[in-house]
Amino acid sequence: MHNPKETTVLLLEGGWNAEKEVSLNSAQSAYESLIAQGYSVTRYNPTRDIKALCAVIETIKPHIIFNALHGIYFEDGRLQGLLDILEIPYTHSNALASAIAMHKPTAKNIAHAHGVPVAEGKVYEWHEIKDSHPMDPPYVIKPVDEGSSVGVFIIQKGGAPVGSLLKDWPYSKSILVERYIPGQEISVAVMDNKAIGILELRPKGGFYDYKAKYTDGMTDHIMPANIPNDAYEQALRYAEKAHLAMGCDGITRSDFRYDTDKNALYLMEVNTQPGFTKLSIFPEICAYYGITFNEIVHWLIEDGLCRASKAKGAL
Repeated sequence: MHNPKETTVLLLEGGWNAEKEVSLNSAQSAYESLIAQGYSVTRYNPTRDIKALCAVIETIKPHIIFNALHGIYFEDGRLQGLLDILEIPYTHSNALASAIAMHKPTAKNIAHAHGVPVAEGKVYEWHEIKDSHPMDPPYVIKPVDEGSSVGVFIIQKGGAPVGSLLKDWPYSKSILVERYIPGQEISVAVMDNKAIGILELRPKGGFYDYKAKYTDGMTDHIMPANIPNDAYEQALRYAEKAHLAMGCDGITRSDFRYDTDKNALYLMEVNTQPGFTKLSIFPEICAYYGITFNEIVHWLIEDGLCRASKAKGAL
């Protein structure tokens, strides 16, 4: 057990991708918790200037980096790989697991291979789907490597192809097209390789998109999720399976759709950097079971430091 008062933390926040504002909010909550627990904390908003980040690390000499960044570049193994090269411990999942979970088609293939059901889907390029339907509606299109529902669109029955909604595709070259799964939106929190509980999300309009996630009052949170007991227990098992199959560390949040009519679960994605905002799901699930926000933050620090220590001992 490390003494917070003797532990220096570099808190990374912001960045430059579509999830910058979410990251800043997550970081503020993490910062308040770290300070309250007695950690010595420096906040840093990185740019593409890697030398500047390395200079900050060299100056501060942190015992660990708390990664409060979200999305592409920061949640997909690239930042984690850099920190591994620099031999700086960090919170949340390792580089490989982060890369796998962030790349939705790869994550789905691994989950499916380990017995976790996923929605039917295929990867296309923009020119292949902008003017015609790649499958019969309803279906969902999403970037292969974005989080927080960035770039997600649902094409309904009778709807026009996505080209009528967007003049161009501003995200990654590859686009994942999935069969739309009707039913309930649920999220499972996993911590220390164990599923904790399940929260249900009920958007008050449309679907659980970026706006519904981060605008207060737009989505009802039902804790615990109102689904049958057998489905509840199965979702817990599936979340653990997916977390372990992808080699995740720290905490994850697995998002599922529960098809009420078929009594069937489908994994949508595994998030290796769950949000820490006031509207975030992971802390809410933990709070229901008596795990405080401070305890989550402290455990993430301990977990990251212990993993780094074990890795050095294995060399």
